[in-house]
Amino acid sequence: MIGGNLAVFNVGDKVVYPMHGAGVIEAVEEREVLGERQKYYILRIPLGDMKVMVPLNSARDIGLRSVISEEDVKKVYEILAGARTKMSSNWNRRYRANLEKMKSGDVFAVAEVVRNLAYRDREKGLSTGERRMLDNAKQILISELVVAQEAEETEVERAIEEVLQ
Repeated sequence: MIGGNLAVFNVGDKVVYPMHGAGVIEAVEEREVLGERQKYYILRIPLGDMKVMVPLNSARDIGLRSVISEEDVKKVYEILAGARTKMSSNWNRRYRANLEKMKSGDVFAVAEVVRNLAYRDREKGLSTGERRMLDNAKQILISELVVAQEAEETEVERAIEEVLQ
């Protein structure tokens, strides 16, 4: 219990912030933002060396979660190596469906987006929007795998590229 708010995570915990990636909670601090005092997780995201403040009381609502286990890491690589799932041929529908998967914060859904867009890129090429989405999804995936495996970014990136070939 921290100041009346139940803290779900502690300093040092490895967590994922959907749409931003994985990082480590460096501190829990009380800050005043827009005239309101509240507690924040101070999260350091190694990829892009970002610091993010996440309000304790809305951490669950935004989907802050623990980094995946070693077992789940294997499952991510299996998804990346697997057969692609059927996607709409309509660009707009496909984009929205993929965006929903990414917003979900579910690492397996993000892995599907990476796999499906990589397949599509090889077969038909991607629009600028989908290319950006693929790059973003890869970065989110890489950040979680880096933190989960305590690996180097380049190693993880290489491993993903190999699996996608």
